[in-house]
Amino acid sequence: MLLRLDQFEAAQRYYLMSQTLVPRPIAWVLSENATGNYNLAPFSYFNAICSAPPLIMLSIGKKPDGADKDTRRNIIERKRFTVHIASLDSLEALNQSASPLDENQSEIDALDLATTEFQGFALPRLTDCKIAYACELRDIHIIGKVEQAVIYGEIKTIYLDDSIATEDDKGRVKVQVDKLQPVSRLGASEYMARGEVVTLKRYY
Repeated sequence: MLLRLDQFEAAQRYYLMSQTLVPRPIAWVLSENATGNYNLAPFSYFNAICSAPPLIMLSIGKKPDGADKDTRRNIIERKRFTVHIASLDSLEALNQSASPLDENQSEIDALDLATTEFQGFALPRLTDCKIAYACELRDIHIIGKVEQAVIYGEIKTIYLDDSIATEDDKGRVKVQVDKLQPVSRLGASEYMARGEVVTLKRYY
């Protein structure tokens, strides 16, 4: 089967890409709303792109009504955000945090999630996440007919829970993935965890 993407509408192309580019890491992004509380949302158009400087990329679209998504607006306006790598035990909350809420309503409050001070950074991190990145906005490119925002974040600090950290034979920090149990995104309503497909109800 050959699928020529110029023969598909944008929504169909997104579906094909998200079904075939798998598995994808998930950025669980905490950002600050204008009211001072915190927005939390998952994004799977996400990855590392450079180590000098240490940059990650998020691609964030718009809401169905054409307005900027809260995370996108918050990062552009306040220029900082926290990215978490979620574990299997947080998958249900991560999935639910994709549900649309009223502007400036906090998913952290709605889902009763705990946060902890991220030492040396203006924003907190989720207490129960074992990996978190303190990021500052480095650059942003607006591309496409629906103005997708490609956001480049510079990692300033990495939080790594001691329970998943060890050293390799060269003395480098090594993450014990079996203890982290990270989750990744597949297509439609599917995630992957521990090598198994997990299907959850979509909230968006």
